Amino acid sequence: MKKIFLLALLFGTFLFSACSETNVIENLPDQNPDAAPVSGNFKKNVLIEDYTGTWCGNCTRVAYAVDQVKLQTDKAVTVAIHNGNDPYNFDGIAPLKDLILPNTQLALPVSRLNRMTVWTFPEPTNIQQAIDLTGNNTFLGLALNSTVSNGTINLEVKMKFIQNYSNLKLVVYLLEDKLHYDQRNYTNYYNGVNPIPNFEHNHVLRSAITNILGDPLTGTTNGSEIVQPFTLPIPANISNPANISFAAFIVGSDNKVLNARAALANENQSFQINP
Repeated sequence: MKKIFLLALLFGTFLFSACSETNVIENLPDQNPDAAPVSGNFKKNVLIEDYTGTWCGNCTRVAYAVDQVKLQTDKAVTVAIHNGNDPYNFDGIAPLKDLILPNTQLALPVSRLNRMTVWTFPEPTNIQQAIDLTGNNTFLGLALNSTVSNGTINLEVKMKFIQNYSNLKLVVYLLEDKLHYDQRNYTNYYNGVNPIPNFEHNHVLRSAITNILGDPLTGTTNGSEIVQPFTLPIPANISNPANISFAAFIVGSDNKVLNARAALANENQSFQINP
């Protein structure tokens, strides 16, 4: 009788643990980046957050690695978060720094995959680590539609779910491309030139449209579609509105990215769903 009671107690504990799981995924997809696409599943993109600075001579190492990833896959969403004495310094970096490096100074270069995973040094020889976080099958997708005109940004982030999830958050970034400024370079990358004159800085974080750690989502159940609209003035720090772009991603309660999507201004996207 005592054994039966103990077994029942263990079983009940297991059920409670399973039911209290914050991100409920009923059937895990094949996570292999080369797995065959399953009809109805979404493409899985990787988010690369590159903490960088124009003054940081070793940051070109990560920038070069990002370039190599983007040459090998179209499933990479990249963000450059500038810090320090830099014309593109992002003032709101503190919550991110406290998330990824609590009680530690932010000594650049720093890079993270899907927000929380350290990109192994040296990043240019570990391109596959980023690619391995992409795939053809996942259970939530994003699509972005926007118009940028007359000093105003209208952005619509669509999210679709084919499994039940809970405790998710949405992060949306406003980025700017084609920013030219000299870049310090203490590496052999980019032909070892130091500084690199008029280096092109892309996917530079200019504003967090949501809370930088994410806005809570509700209704993330199997078959649901959520549309989140945003209307805001073009920020004063934008050099050229024609070069605005966006990144949106969904994180779980562990702050790890489940999927991400990048979009240009005035782009009208469909979900990346397998036929």
